Amino acid sequence: MTILPDADLPFDASMLDRLAEVSIRVGLNLQEGQDLIITGAVEALPLIRRLSAEAYKNGAGVVSTILSDDELQLSRYEHASDESLDRAPDWIFKAMGEAYNNNTARLAVVADNPLNLVGQDPARVAKVGKAMSIASKPAMEPITQFSTNWNIVSYPGLAWARLVFPNKGDDDAVAALADAIFSISRVDCEDPIAEWERHQKELTKKQQWLNEKSFHSLHYTAPGTDFTLGLADNHQWKGGASTTLNGITCTPNIPTEEVFTTPHSLRAEGTVRATKPLVHRGTLIDGIEVKFKGGKIIDAKAEIGEEVFLELLKTDEGASRLGEVALVPNSSPISTSGLLFYKTLFDENASCHIALGQCYSKCFNGDIGKDPEAVAAAGGNSSNIHVDWMIGSAELDIDGISEDGVRTPVMRRGEWAFD
Repeated sequence: MTILPDADLPFDASMLDRLAEVSIRVGLNLQEGQDLIITGAVEALPLIRRLSAEAYKNGAGVVSTILSDDELQLSRYEHASDESLDRAPDWIFKAMGEAYNNNTARLAVVADNPLNLVGQDPARVAKVGKAMSIASKPAMEPITQFSTNWNIVSYPGLAWARLVFPNKGDDDAVAALADAIFSISRVDCEDPIAEWERHQKELTKKQQWLNEKSFHSLHYTAPGTDFTLGLADNHQWKGGASTTLNGITCTPNIPTEEVFTTPHSLRAEGTVRATKPLVHRGTLIDGIEVKFKGGKIIDAKAEIGEEVFLELLKTDEGASRLGEVALVPNSSPISTSGLLFYKTLFDENASCHIALGQCYSKCFNGDIGKDPEAVAAAGGNSSNIHVDWMIGSAELDIDGISEDGVRTPVMRRGEWAFD
């Protein structure tokens, strides 16, 4: 793959400087002397190089980079033995986990082809997915437990751009995706840092209202959805910036439009229909419909990618229970763009969503999140996976239900129902 010099990029390369600055200063809030691990696609090197430089300008200790490539990924599925697919490089995840637990920051750059594995044998995809989920747990746990500061940003990869803009030529598609990323990431303005401060204030207002209400459960109604989701005991809503266990306030997702918390893993009842496709490990899953009982999915189907989805639910005991619930208005910038990005980082911020698997232990009051046993006792779920999928739309209504049964409108027709 050829890495284009700045002069040959089909978009304004100076916008990458802005994105790098926001990622390091707002997303990570990187501290002086702090080490950093950056992961990303080879194609995203123009941004990764800027991120590394910006990190050092802000006093980083050592910046380490781990690169990936779509073609390298495909070669395994096409040529590796079945026995090989049951294995994963656990050594690298152990090393990353050790680094994160020792205050190293984590930054991921998203640029790969979301549908890179379409056409591969679903059974082989499931094998690798399960092995990777198990092996990556040492690196995943410090992130879901917010032991360190982390951030995810995006770069307009060509295969991804072709998917989002199928009717444009290559350069025009990349340019259009770049414009969308820069706009939705709030860096196409005069002062991106100030704009992120303003946006954070709005997210804080929403999470404060929800925390004051301290609902016992949420009731969702929409076409194909009639669903009551219990919230974990002593849960706390978060949104945008959060303070990690190492005392650093970071904004993990750029972009972000959500406020979210931890549901109770044993209290989910009813039916839910997805409103957008889910892309998981390079496979498209669309038309998801599930039924919950006692917090667990007892029936599931999908119009596309059903076999992969069903295998995902079998990853472990917690894979068929919920670890996150997030609220996003239908009028979010990502939703109003009218684009389907085929990337969870973007599509989840266009829509209310839920996540299968591991909960975020930071979404509790007091010191509960520091103790895995206390998290479990409060209803927090444990799993080797954390997979978001979208259930919001302009037809969605949500009521908050107090412990004594009083209902309060939270969303009507996909929008916040309170000022």
